[in-house]
Order: sequence, then structure tokens, then C-alpha cells
Amino acid sequence: MISVTLYSREDCHLCEQAKADLDALQTEFPHALTIVNIDGNRDLLLAYGLEIPVVEAGPYRLKAPITPQQLRMTLGAATDRARQLENIQRAEAAGQYNVAWPVTKADRFSYWLAKHYMAVFNILVAVYLGLPFLAPVLMSSGAELPARLIYRAYGVMCHQLAFRSWFFFGEQPAYPRQAARLLSKHGIETLKSFGQATGLDESDILSARDFVGNSQLGYKVALCQRDVAIYGGILLFGLLFTLTRRRIKSLHWIWWILIGTVPIGIDGISQIISQPPFTDIFQLTLLPYRESTPLLRTITGFLFGLTTAWLGYPAVEDSMRETRQYMEKKLRWGNR
Repeated sequence: MISVTLYSREDCHLCEQAKADLDALQTEFPHALTIVNIDGNRDLLLAYGLEIPVVEAGPYRLKAPITPQQLRMTLGAATDRARQLENIQRAEAAGQYNVAWPVTKADRFSYWLAKHYMAVFNILVAVYLGLPFLAPVLMSSGAELPARLIYRAYGVMCHQLAFRSWFFFGEQPAYPRQAARLLSKHGIETLKSFGQATGLDESDILSARDFVGNSQLGYKVALCQRDVAIYGGILLFGLLFTLTRRRIKSLHWIWWILIGTVPIGIDGISQIISQPPFTDIFQLTLLPYRESTPLLRTITGFLFGLTTAWLGYPAVEDSMRETRQYMEKKLRWGNR
């Protein structure tokens, strides 16, 4: 029999419905139900106050709204997992080491991945973030073909607008639009604008996307400033999470919204709706023309990347920990 915990509150209709659905599944999936009232418990209110009801069954968790179908699938998965663990433990306790418990290559790979997944994640993010910086290095050294292959590959995933990108090996680290320079209070007023430096029309998006740079101005990174900051934040948290042996708890989703999503949303959306083609298509001027600055793009992107990894990596660790525990028992039994 599995153990199920229902986090509830007083006068909660959804909580009462979840309990009724669990009772209806008692025959199909026998379970010991524990109901925890979070009212009066500060920690539980902080963790679950906006997600009630919450149902936990083994490593599986459901948050409101919860359907009977979701409960059935979750209880079924938890029951099957508990049964497998019980079979392993029973065989070990009985000393039945001659019973075959096949261990496949897929099992060994799953165990390896569950132990080293953060190294894999960090390497992938580091490579993904590093290649765009390799592009200006290659351009500066004369290796134009491989550099343009990188630009083309990353152009599928990023706008690569030159006035929103970092530059290397040139006069300035960035060439923002004139509007960003005029509105900025972040020390970029002395920088040449993109139009001044290149002679190109700053409203010509295609030209700004195609402009890679030159020997005088330098060459742009193949990811825009905001994307560089996003993946930099993800990589930084991944390294911190690894160094702390994956002990950092998951960030509450409310903080992810407030710190990670709201700033980048305000900065990005206010820019979009104040400029063409939005104003041309919808014939609306909701905000005065606004162009974000390199500093704001970097800060908002970094906060989004950092908090997203903080929200996601500890959740992945919860799942991987269960996989490691299960596979350790299976591999131990299979090796006897």
C-alpha cells in the first residue's frame, strides 16, 4: 500500500473534491491517505498556499487543478514503483541472490545520467553559449566561412540585430540605437549609435540583422545581449548547483514570476509595442517610442535565466534522486 499526502485548507472546495476522488480510487489503488491542513503553518503556507490542493504520492506531485484522470495516473505510477522496490527489497532480505534480475545497457545509462546529468547540462549550455563568442574570434582571424556558419545556425534562434548585440575587436563593445543613447542614464551616451557607426538606417531590421561587423567596428556575437545574459544566468546557477552538490532548494514559482519574468516582460514588451512593425500593423501608439539599453537587456535576461534554472534544476534533481535510488538497488541486485 502506498502513502498519499493531501495538503488542504479549511473551506476549500477543490480540496474536498480531491479527497472524494482519492476515496473513489481507494479500491483500485489502495493507499494510506494523510490530510495536512496548511492553515497556521507558515512554511507550508509559503510552499503550497497558492497551489492548494496538492497531492503527493511517492516522488510524484500534483497541484490544483487536479482531475480524476491525473490522480489515477499518478496513483498507478506510484503503486507500480512501490511494487518494484518492494520486490527488490524482499529478494534482498530473503538472500535470493540466484534469482536473475536483468540489467540492461539502458539501465546503466539511466544510472550514469542520473548521477552526472548536471555535468551534461552545464557542458551543453557552455558550448551553446560559447560558440556565439567564437564567431567574432573567427571573423577577426580571417576564418569567415566557419564564422558565418555559426551566425547562420544561431540566426534560427535569435534575431541577431546588431544594435542589440555585443561586439569584439572593435572601437566599442556595443552600438545601440540612437534612441537608446538619448534615453539612457547608464553611461552609454558617449557611444556611437549604430546609425552613426555604420551609416545604415536604424529602422532597417534586415540590414541590422545581416550586419556582422568589420575590422574597424569589430564583429558581433552570434547571440543578442539578452540571450547571452539568459544563458549566462543558466550556466552560473548550474555551476553553483553543482558545487553545492545539488542541495539548493527549488525557487518558488512566485519569485520566478516576480524576479525572473516580470522585469524581462516589461522591458521587452514595452519595447515591442512602442515600435514598428507593431505600431504600423495595429495603428496604435500605446507607449512612447522606447529602445532598451544593453544594461537593461543584460540585467533582465540574467535574472530570467538564473531564476529559471533555480526553479527547474532542483525539480530535476528530485526526479533524478529517485532514479538513482531505484537503479542502485537494481544494479546491486543484478551484480550478485
